[in-house]
Amino acid sequence: MSAAIEFRDISYITKQNRALLSNISLSIEEGSVTAILGRSGSGKTTLLRTVNRMIEPTSGEVRVSNQSVQSVDIIALRRSIGYVIQETGLFPHFTVERNAGTVLESSGIPKTERIRRSHELLNAVGLDSNQFAARYPHQLSGGQRQRVGIARALAAKPSTLLMDEPFGALDPLTRIEMQDMLLQLLKSRAAQTRTTVLMVTHDLDEALYLADRIVLMDTGNLVADLTPAEFLQSQQQNVADYVRAFHRGERNRAASRGQIRTREDRA
Repeated sequence: MSAAIEFRDISYITKQNRALLSNISLSIEEGSVTAILGRSGSGKTTLLRTVNRMIEPTSGEVRVSNQSVQSVDIIALRRSIGYVIQETGLFPHFTVERNAGTVLESSGIPKTERIRRSHELLNAVGLDSNQFAARYPHQLSGGQRQRVGIARALAAKPSTLLMDEPFGALDPLTRIEMQDMLLQLLKSRAAQTRTTVLMVTHDLDEALYLADRIVLMDTGNLVADLTPAEFLQSQQQNVADYVRAFHRGERNRAASRGQIRTREDRA
């Protein structure tokens, strides 16, 4: 299967001579979900933002649909790529309906079509358009605002969707609901458009649940590109450390239960 996104020897060095990305080469398969993990400051978001040219790499080439992003008009490029961030970035003075159709509005789509498409998307992300279309962002919960953000990102039917910690600010139960909603959306779109998702997350559970491949970054370097099963079983030190950092509470409880049983046996 062809690559939807390719990073070819990408490096990014700041004006302060700090290397945020170092010779990253990575291929993202069309129609797949890839999660990028790593410590804060590892370069996850920097790499993601080279795809829609919010960050211009110092060297190397980024290709989307077999075309260099440098050869595409930057506005057209960004309109063609869905982008979801943690705090949604909704316009507070726009209604939910207008927020969902912002990309369509900027592309000159007629108002009647924008409204139809906005309502269609709101319903698709689990927000009844009859109930929510006329509301404003401040009248929504965090999870509802994030749903609007996803609806907006999908409005122009992009083949590529970038997600930067999209559910990071949500409570655990809402986060689970959003993950399920995203998976359902991707499945429903599969027959029409093979959406390729590149997602930044700190949450290994989220990566294991949503992603076909997991990429691990450390200090600007790509250190692993594995399937979820391979990631969990990897003996590579960086990967094993990351896996070990999760579910510490479960291990602690298991150890505590073992100590209790030992004391009971002695008694």
